[in-house]
Amino acid sequence: MKYAITNTTIIMPDYMIPGGTIVIEDGKIADFGKKISTEGMEVIDAKGGYTGPGLIDIHTHADGTTLFSEAPAKAAKTVLMHGVTDVLPALYFSDTADQLVEQVKTIRKAMQNGDADNIIGLYMEAPYMNPKFGANRENNPWKDVVSKDRFQKVVDEACDLARVWCIAPERENIMEFVKYVKEKNPDAIFSVAHSEATPEDIEAVMPYGLKLATHHMNATGTIYKYPECRTACVDETALYNDTIYTELICDRVGIHVSPYLLRLVKKIKGDDRIILIADAFVADGPIPDGDLYEGATDINFDHAGEIAGSKMILDGPCHNIMVHTGASLCQAFKYASTNPATMLGLKDRGLIKVGNVANLITVDAEFGVQSVYLHGKKVK
Repeated sequence: MKYAITNTTIIMPDYMIPGGTIVIEDGKIADFGKKISTEGMEVIDAKGGYTGPGLIDIHTHADGTTLFSEAPAKAAKTVLMHGVTDVLPALYFSDTADQLVEQVKTIRKAMQNGDADNIIGLYMEAPYMNPKFGANRENNPWKDVVSKDRFQKVVDEACDLARVWCIAPERENIMEFVKYVKEKNPDAIFSVAHSEATPEDIEAVMPYGLKLATHHMNATGTIYKYPECRTACVDETALYNDTIYTELICDRVGIHVSPYLLRLVKKIKGDDRIILIADAFVADGPIPDGDLYEGATDINFDHAGEIAGSKMILDGPCHNIMVHTGASLCQAFKYASTNPATMLGLKDRGLIKVGNVANLITVDAEFGVQSVYLHGKKVK
C-alpha cells in the first residue's frame, strides 16, 4: 500500500519543511519533502499540522491509570493514541524476583500475541538500586547483598527483552550483576538510578555500557565530604560526562525538575543528550498540601505523600518542556524520539528519513496529538 500525508510541516531534527508531503509504502517512508507527486496515491490531508517521528518512551510503568505489568495490551494502546509508537515498559524494584519474572512473562505474551505492537522491550528499574531512594522504598526486597543466587532468575528471564538495566553503582558487589547481564546480552545498557554514587563509582561501569541517568535530578543523593561541603554525586557526573544521556520528567508545574533546572540541563547537556520520559506510575496517595503542589494533577504520590512518578503520557512532557524552557517543536521531537532511538541503537526510527519505519505523528503547535501512524498504518 502506498499513500501520502500532505499539507503538513515536516519536523526534522534541526529545521522544518513547511508545505511538505510524506510518502509511505509498505510500512516505511518512501519519500518526503516539497513538490512530491502524489498521483495515483491515497492522500491524507494533515490540515496544516506538524508531522514528526513517533514518540519513543524508554521509561514508563503505566498509561496513567493501568500498569503495563498488569495489562500490557491496554496500556500499550492507550499510550499509542497519544503518539507513543515505541515504548519500554518499566518494572520496579519493589517487586520480588518471582513477581518480576511473572511480569516479564505477561509482557512477553502480549508482544508475541500481537496485542502490543509498540512495545519493543523492557526497562528494568530493578532490582539493584540504593534502598534509600525512590517511592515505596520501605517495600524494597533487594536490600541484602547483591547475589547471583537471587538475581539470576530475573536476568535469565528478561535478558532478551531488557534494553536498559538500572543500577546503583555504589552497591557492594554490583559488578557481579553487571558482568552477568552483559554475558547474557552484550547489547544491554545500564543506567545510574536511585543512587548516591560517586563519579568514580559511575565511571567504573561506563565501559560496560552505562550511558544513561534515570530521571535526572530525581531520587539521587548528595555526598558531603566534610560537614556542609558538597561534592560531586550522580547528577553532576551525568552532566559532566558527554556520553551520558539524561532522562527528564517534565511535569506541568515543574515538581520533578524545576523549570530553572530544566533550562540548566538543556544548556549543559545540549540537544543531543536529553531524553524525555513519562515515568507514569499508579499510586493513590493524595496531593500534599501547600502552594508548591498547586496544580500538580499530573503527578502521582505514594501513601507517604512522596512523589511516585507521574500520571502523564509522553505527549504531555513534550508540551511541558516547550513551556518551561522555550524548546521548539524540533527540540521536543528530538528529546522524545530522535535521542531515545539513538541511545537505544534503533537506526530505523526516531527521525523522518527514507527507508525508516513509518512511525509518525501529526501534532499542533502545542504538541496536541492529531494523528498517529504505526508501521505505516494510521491508527488515529
